[in-house]
Amino acid sequence: MTFPAPLRSTGARAAYALGVGALLVVWMLPLLGVAITSLRPEEALARGEVWAWPRELAWDNYATVFRTSHIGRLIANSFAVTLASVAGALACATLAGHALAKHDFRGRHLLLAIFVGGNLVPFQTLMLPVRDLMLALGLYDTRWALIVFHVAFQTGFCTLFMRNFIRELPDELLEAARLEGASEWAVLRHVVLPLVRPALAGVAVLVFTFVWNDYFWSLVLVQSEDVRPLTAGLQTLRGMWQTSWSLVSAASIVAALAPVTMFFLMQQHLIAGLTYGARRDTDRA
Repeated sequence: MTFPAPLRSTGARAAYALGVGALLVVWMLPLLGVAITSLRPEEALARGEVWAWPRELAWDNYATVFRTSHIGRLIANSFAVTLASVAGALACATLAGHALAKHDFRGRHLLLAIFVGGNLVPFQTLMLPVRDLMLALGLYDTRWALIVFHVAFQTGFCTLFMRNFIRELPDELLEAARLEGASEWAVLRHVVLPLVRPALAGVAVLVFTFVWNDYFWSLVLVQSEDVRPLTAGLQTLRGMWQTSWSLVSAASIVAALAPVTMFFLMQQHLIAGLTYGARRDTDRA
């Protein structure tokens, strides 16, 4: 464990490690409870065994979820919505961030303020306007309703993120490419994008997590089971008179696998992207 600089004494380090460990246990306890419940037989839950370690592990709960529900289709819907939203948000944010960072035009500060201000609006207040807009466009209860909304909503945050990264790039590199006859598209593609790849990876992980875990808009903009994402579709595992919490917990673990896997696969790029600016400031110092 890496300790902050002020923690020089052994007692301070021990207290720091103990505090971090206690917070980690408190944070992981609900997740551990869901994981244990997903492996617990229904009979054990009926007997009131909640936190005790199961006498036998019911691995077939996961097979039952895939066999008795439409979770495969829900996963496919989540991937379709999430991947399209990530691609759309990154494309829009990269173009807008490059323009705001490296091009001087009238109103760019106002445009940047609009992007930043959009992130401060509570998204719950947009429920009725967004729903009415999707109805008017004929996109309600389709995957495109979720994709269009997430691209629009995530572009503000991503643009601010990408603009700050692109602004740190030396202007001399871009001017050298222009002097060689490269167009603005060529400068963006061959000069800017390779240099901001860590930032793109970091933003992609964050947006993937936000969109995949979305529950609110999946309920507002989608109704039919054919297009409903996984997070909203978990409620279909609840029966009318009785809920099989083992199956719900197993499905919840399955739903969490995608963002967790995405994080660990892109962890190095995520950390590199989030610390890019700090490393540049250190190098300058």
